[in-house]
Amino acid sequence: MSLTIRAKNLTRHYGRTRALDGVDLDVPAGRIVGLIGPNGAGKTTALKAILGLTSFQGELEVLGLDPSRRRDQLMQDVCFIADVAVLPRWARVWQVIEMTEKLHPRFSRERCMYYLKNTKIQQKQKVKTLSKGMVVQLHLALVMAIDAKLLILDEPTLGLDILFRKRFYSNLLNEYFDEQRTILITTHQVEEVEHILTDLMFIKDGKLILNSTMDDVHERYVEVMARPDHVDEARQLGPLHERVLFGRHIFLFDRTDLGSLGELGEIHRPSVADLFVALMGDEYDNGLAGEEAA
Repeated sequence: MSLTIRAKNLTRHYGRTRALDGVDLDVPAGRIVGLIGPNGAGKTTALKAILGLTSFQGELEVLGLDPSRRRDQLMQDVCFIADVAVLPRWARVWQVIEMTEKLHPRFSRERCMYYLKNTKIQQKQKVKTLSKGMVVQLHLALVMAIDAKLLILDEPTLGLDILFRKRFYSNLLNEYFDEQRTILITTHQVEEVEHILTDLMFIKDGKLILNSTMDDVHERYVEVMARPDHVDEARQLGPLHERVLFGRHIFLFDRTDLGSLGELGEIHRPSVADLFVALMGDEYDNGLAGEEAA
């Protein structure tokens, strides 16, 4: 099995704060991984370590290379989309495309133009005249036109309207992703990406709370909307979490016999946002999953 990312006891301190606290992870090639956590959980530090932008303790290999020592070589096969697109405001769109073509040997102008054709961006426009959403669209087109082995997306669709967000993830899945590429995504819009993820990681206070494939998540976790006369019985089975929705009690269980749960009420699979709230603690309850889940 070829690993795109391998970390062992990955640790990073900022004074007395442990931004990363002994993280172990293996990410094989050909996976789409969601790294989800609240602000300050360690996501950004983890991305910086993977990209060779910060020092760390422990072991870390990205595409078989130590990112802190061989970053120049690593970045030939890695692309990164940050939550804020940084492009030269003075340049015209055609100049940005030409500059990217000269800088990166694996950039495809044809592919970039393909991604731009469904936008309102004109090549003669200056970057500073583009709206925030159009700048993001241009940035996405530039990066997705590069033939990379690892694509890191940090809030990639921030500031985009819902139509372009859906088109972006459709292009990502159907036209960019293949079994040789790996995609690592962090986002607050969890509901928009959970259907494309193959793996899910929850991070809190620098530790991985969950590190699993989506198949295993679907097998492990189940929610029961208990009938009023079975609420106490459900509690006795030791659920991981309990929440109340419109007066109905919903319980989350881990590896519990579905037969016994079916007698308590309606069974369904939890969304990633609901699972996040349940596993991360009560401070993320009361409907905060959609806001905090990245």
